[in-house]
Order: sequence, then structure tokens, then C-alpha cells
Amino acid sequence: MNRCLTVVLLLVAYLACWAQNTDVTFEDTLKEVTVTSRSAQKRVAEVQIGVEKVDISTLAKVPSLFGERDIIKSIQLLPGVKSESEGSGGYQVRGGKAAQNLILLDGATVYNAGHLMGIFSTFNDDALMSGSLYKGLVPAQLGGGTASVFDISTRSGDLHDYHFGGTVGLLSAKVVAEGPIQQGRSSFLVAGRRSYLDLFLKTSEKYRDNTLHFYDTNVRLNFRLSQKDVLSLSFFSGRDNMGLTDMMNMEWGNTTAAANWLHTFGDAHYANTKLFYSDFSSDVGIDMLNVYYTMKGYIRHATLQHQQVWQTEHHSLNYGLEATHLQLQSAEWDINLLHQHEKRRALTGALWIGDKWQVGNSLELSAGARFHLFSVLGGAPYYKIGDEGNITETIEKGRGSIVKTYVDVEPRVSAKLTLNEWHSLKLGYSRTSQDIHAISGMSMSMPFDRYTMTSNIVRPEQADQVALGWMGITPHGNYDFSAEAYYKNIRNVYDYRDGKAFYSEIEIERLILGGKGRAYGVELCAHKNNGPLMGWISYTLSWSENKIEGVNGGRWYAASNDRRHDMAIVGMYHLSPSWELAATWRYNTGQALTAPSAKYDIDGTTFYYYNERNGYRAPAYHRLDLSATYTKKLRKATRIWSFGIYNAYCHYNPFTIRFKNDDKSPTGTIVEQTSLFGIVPSVSFTMKY
Repeated sequence: MNRCLTVVLLLVAYLACWAQNTDVTFEDTLKEVTVTSRSAQKRVAEVQIGVEKVDISTLAKVPSLFGERDIIKSIQLLPGVKSESEGSGGYQVRGGKAAQNLILLDGATVYNAGHLMGIFSTFNDDALMSGSLYKGLVPAQLGGGTASVFDISTRSGDLHDYHFGGTVGLLSAKVVAEGPIQQGRSSFLVAGRRSYLDLFLKTSEKYRDNTLHFYDTNVRLNFRLSQKDVLSLSFFSGRDNMGLTDMMNMEWGNTTAAANWLHTFGDAHYANTKLFYSDFSSDVGIDMLNVYYTMKGYIRHATLQHQQVWQTEHHSLNYGLEATHLQLQSAEWDINLLHQHEKRRALTGALWIGDKWQVGNSLELSAGARFHLFSVLGGAPYYKIGDEGNITETIEKGRGSIVKTYVDVEPRVSAKLTLNEWHSLKLGYSRTSQDIHAISGMSMSMPFDRYTMTSNIVRPEQADQVALGWMGITPHGNYDFSAEAYYKNIRNVYDYRDGKAFYSEIEIERLILGGKGRAYGVELCAHKNNGPLMGWISYTLSWSENKIEGVNGGRWYAASNDRRHDMAIVGMYHLSPSWELAATWRYNTGQALTAPSAKYDIDGTTFYYYNERNGYRAPAYHRLDLSATYTKKLRKATRIWSFGIYNAYCHYNPFTIRFKNDDKSPTGTIVEQTSLFGIVPSVSFTMKY
């Protein structure tokens, strides 16, 4: 399977005309997006520690792959946030894996937020308004991700005027339209995007039978029902299709729908009642030696939520409840449709209360608690598992019965002590839990990773994090600086047993073992906020480790996302009223990975022996991206030309590393590195009315 993935991903790189394989010696960039949109003074005043605000309406020409403005890749330039790998849409926050991030689009959950294995973002920047990234220390009303919560909102359409726009790039095109339905009372926004990689494939004799495209659509409707009532409806659908002649086909995507009724009781009291639905599904088929293998999985949420907010001179009280019906089908191989899928269902509930309290002139608190309940439902077999992964007992209960219930209380508190007008100290503690677990055999997340939910055996993953930070600003706000240190303790971390195959069993509990993890580090950031040259420098020093009995001899080992050093430098230069220049440079320590320590032959077949989990490192990653944007405002329209160079000095970073048998080398083994992209130029044209 990994070989098939490599072929498909290399096909993407081939279309860009810059892919390369090398043998190496092993060593022990939204509408246009900005992550510094709020003023520096507001960053200092924010009581919540570990939160980053993303305001998409403020322009910042961050360079990106193929000229696509990407909210996901932009947050990877922040301290404490790392990219999974080259071109990946997955990101890792404070020692967590990508699957430990909760991504919400208008409140609905989105999984694997990337097109073409993450090369493009799932989210069309034309449809987005803002986002808040909570790096593990989250408000009481949010829950479901132990690493972070990224809460993204789509734009409301203009209530008074019509606007249209379109962008044509090298590999995709997008359109957007918005305006009033009833003048001043209701509005619409529609945005769509589609790639045309498949058109390039048709021109090639070698690749014309392959499939490679994606699309996404956003729709939002807003209605002012009265002076006190506003109803908003939003819909999103995104889908990918990748096929390799008649050998393999992969499809995956997300569909979400949300309804939000906002009722205002008075100037200081309002309520939100929300309905959410989300559906993530994947479908993979491979034909090998006339045997057809399929792998299908899905995760479905249906949620009802109600919250109210009371505000006084010194308090902002937020309380509410939610209930979710959850369905999950784990993706495992079917052979000629003779395999039984693992299907699970659950009911979840939550109650929360939180308060922002201005205690005095110098002290402000944000505190609360979330009461979380998870009930595993019958209708599918559950098991008891022995020490060797064998089933010792099967539990059968009716569809409406409860197999097991977990109850957790999650306290959250953040405090800000204002030292003076220019400096503040922040301290926070948060407990978060997660009931959807992704079990991956690779260092990066994939659309067909196996998912499982909390069961009678698999317990909710739970993380406790404490953080301490300082924030400072110069008197005129030209510069601001921040430093945060954190420590996170994680319970019920799951990983594959040593020697277990990726999809060898239908019962995923037979493949995995649970243990604990820890992550800790320091994040530093400096912003330049004014003048023709603006930008920031961020640096993260971090550790991430796991300890699971039965894995790595029960010893602590580096997690697959452990990277010691991570640095990003972002610069944006206002050259003239028409021209904006930008550059980003990134560096991070190589990915932790498992390498064979010995090998042996049996009947001419080579087998590798692995002594230590993730005991080696890939080569370090670094890359320079450049961009230039030309904007020309006409009487009724705006023209924008965007030019970019991804990986400007053409450094081939590792995407995958494999160990191959080579009798000619002294060790009998060589290490092969596959790189996705060298230097990639891009150009796009946008017209807005």
C-alpha cells in the first residue's frame, strides 16, 4: 500500500515537473491570510494563553505552493505549530499529531483538511472570514481535540451590494459571488473551486488513463428575521478523486452543514442554538493479480448545541450544552467483498460553564469547566483482548443499549497579570479529551488512516497542559515579543503493537496498545508591525515522547512527530501602492523514524530487525519561498497578478525514506530518500468586481 501511495504522490510531483529521487547518507504560505491581523496591543491584552487569531480579511502575501492561499499552511508559520511533511496539509501542535487537532468549520467537524494528500487546503480562502487556533488551552465551550482546536468561520454575504470574483492558477480555478437576497435583510455567498490536473493528464499518452482532481463548494445564507434574531445556514462539500490507470482508485472528502439561530435578549445577553452535521468518508480500491481489494470508512456527526452569554462590567459568562450522535466505520481491507467492517456508534454529551472576570486593574481571569460524557452504543460486537492481541471474549448488546459510559470533568483556567501598559504575564491550565483516535503507520496523516472511537477497551485520550508566558510591546507598537513555555501530559495514547501489520485485523483493538505521552517546550516569537517591512520570526524548542508497555521494550521513545528545533521567518515588503513582496524561510529538525538495526535472510527473502522505535532522524528540512503581488484597481474592478517561487534555492527535502537491500554496500543496506518538490514557480490571475 505504501508503494502505491508513493506512486500517486510522485505523479502529482511529476505534473509539476519537479520531482526527484536520491540515495542519501543517513544522519543520527488567503485571501490572503495573515496571522498577525489584530493589533499588537490586543495581543498583549488577550487573557487566553496559547491562542492565535487569524483574520482573513487583512492581507498578508504569504508565499504558498502553486500560488494557492492556504489558511492551514499559514498557521504552520506560528510558534508551536509544525507541518507534518513536505506539501502536507496536516499540522502538529505542541507535540500532538495532526489527528489530535479538532478542526471546526462553522462549528462542524472536518477531518483530513487537505486536497491531494494535503498539497492543497480543503478550505477556499474566498469563503472564509476568520479563525482562532487554541494550542491546547481552550475555552470551556470547545472540546474534542487534545492537541488544539482550530475554529474557522465562513463569511456572510454583503447585505447591500453584489460582488463577483474569479481566480485562475496553474492547477486550479475558483469563483465567488455574494450579495443581498432581500436588500438589507438577507444575503448569500457562494464559492467554488476545482482543479484541472485531469486535463493535463489527458494530453499525455502515458497518464491519460489516470485520474487526479478535486473540488470544493461553500454556500452561506444569512437572514435577519427580526431586530433580535439572525439565522445563518452554511454548507460545505469537498471531494478528491485519484486513480492510477485500472490498478487503483482513491476517493475521499468532507460534507458539512450548519444552522445557527442567534437570539439577542438585550445588549448584554444573547443565545446561540446550533445544528451541525458532518460526514467524512474514504473509499480506496486496488486490483492486484485479478483480486479486488476495497477499503471504505466514514465518520459521521450529528450535533445539537445551545449556548448563552451574559455580559456585565466585569464578567462575561458563557454556558451551554450539546449532544452528538456519532457513527464510525473503520477503514480496513475487503477482499472480493467478503470482509466484515468494524462499525461503531456512540452518544456524547457536554455541559460547560466559563467566565471571563476582570478581577482588578491588573488581573484578569478566564476560567471554566466542561463536563463530558461518552456512551458506547451496542449493535456491533465488542471484545476483551488478551496480552498477545487475541480475542478472549465477544460482547454482543442490542442496538439501543449502552455498552460502557465514560464521564470526565475538564477544568480550564487562564490568568493574565498586567505588569504595566506594555508588558503582561500569562498562566494557564487546561484538560481536554478526545474520543476519535486515528491509528497511522506513517509519520503523516492520510485520508485512509484507520480510525477508531472510544470503546469498552479503548479509553478516551486525555491531556493536561500547563503553560506560562510573557508578552511585551514597544511604546509605539512597532514591535512585540512573546515567550511561552508549556508542559503536557497525555494519557491513553495508542500505537501499533511491534510487528503488527497496518491492516492485518478487522478488530483494531487487536493491533494497538495504549500508554502515555508527554510533550514540553518553549516558543519564542517577535513581530514587526509597522513600516513598509513587516513580519515575524518564530522559534520552537520542543520534545514529544511516548511510553507504551509492549512497544519499544516499555521504554520512553520519541514520538513520530518529535522535532527538536523549528524556525520560521516571514517578511512582507510594501514596495509601492501596486506591488507587495513577501518571503518565508523555514527550518526544522528531521522527522523521528524507525530504522533497522539488523537484517537476516530466510530462503532468499530479506527480513529486517528493529531494535528501537523512532531512534533515528531524517535529514533536516529547510526551504525558502518568495512571492510578488501586483494589484491594479480599476473603476469597478480589481485585477491581481500573483507570482511565486516555492523552494527558491531548490533544496530537495525528504518526503519518504525507505531502507533497501544492497549487497554491494558495506552494510548490505542503503537508504533511499524520495523528495516531492524542487523549485516550483507559480502564477495566478484574480479579477474582482
